[in-house]
Amino acid sequence: MMTNMKKKPAKLAAVQITTGPDIEKNLAAIAEQIQIAAQQGANIVALPEVFACYDSQQYLVLGEHEMTAQGRLRSQMSAWAKTNGVYLIGGTIPVLEPEENKVYPRCYFYSDQGEELGFYDKIHLFDVDIDDAQGRYRESDMFLSGDEIKVFPTPYGNVGLTVCYDLRFPYLYDRLRKAGADIISVVAAFTATTGKAHWQALLQARAIEQQCYILASNQWGQHDEKRQTFGHSMVISPWGEVLDQLPTGQGIASAEIDLAEVQRIRSIMPIANHQRSL
Repeated sequence: MMTNMKKKPAKLAAVQITTGPDIEKNLAAIAEQIQIAAQQGANIVALPEVFACYDSQQYLVLGEHEMTAQGRLRSQMSAWAKTNGVYLIGGTIPVLEPEENKVYPRCYFYSDQGEELGFYDKIHLFDVDIDDAQGRYRESDMFLSGDEIKVFPTPYGNVGLTVCYDLRFPYLYDRLRKAGADIISVVAAFTATTGKAHWQALLQARAIEQQCYILASNQWGQHDEKRQTFGHSMVISPWGEVLDQLPTGQGIASAEIDLAEVQRIRSIMPIANHQRSL
């Protein structure tokens, strides 16, 4: 179990944008929303999955540049965190693995001083068939999967990281809670079709099961001729309440949190103590 820092009052914010073909425009949209979140008092800000680029044809080139901390996107995330004084959950960016000629969908985590504290590689890859315009999704054609959970201590709570399709695997969230997570982020590009059916239900289930705050940052809108995402970024309490939600459009969903509530709920309903191995 991770040793907790002394916890401070906190506000969480989930950024929602529509990533398009223009990387500079995408980065400008993200920068604006981080600044707004910080001005509204956010301490921890999450960006959505593939926030800089949603075009797999560009991932290898982008990923080669992000192999070091001096990469454009990594250095930009560091600067955003430091300039705005927030802990930043950096959505995902592609990072090249040259021997495989594929990229990791990697979520970096930054301190409010801009220090790169570490990263999480998406464990579950989205290889499914969906009844939408895209139809066939095969992330494993381009991506490599990770194999480690990640929880980072902050003055505002211990933060566990997950990405999009991970949301459908409860065991991962159970492991994050057992590793000390008070807050679990879900950075996503959840499709409109699957989002309408399952997004909120899954987020609330993970919050209720693990008795933790869920910070969910999703893409929204039409990205190209085929891809459409669901939006509905939100913050959920450890009792499963939706504290704030942004159904559509660019912007943020934010809410103040109280880690004493995490401890209270876990105390009155000690689910973790009641688990059995069958």
